[in-house]
Amino acid sequence: MAYMNTTTANTTSVFARIGGAFEGLATRYKQHRLYRETFDGLSALSNRELADLGLSRSELRRVAWESSRG
Repeated sequence: MAYMNTTTANTTSVFARIGGAFEGLATRYKQHRLYRETFDGLSALSNRELADLGLSRSELRRVAWESSRG
């Protein structure tokens, strides 16, 4: 009786892993920047303008977070 084992090695290079880490950091930075821009823009609106949009001040963080995460 013959047996055959197939083993594959995960040989991701160090440079690929470092590149992936930098891509992750860049994505997080872009998301944070969009969050701040959205939050600051909504915060600048008056209560009346927010009400026209159907928002209250307590919802601004959630709305900004959702918009930055897509």
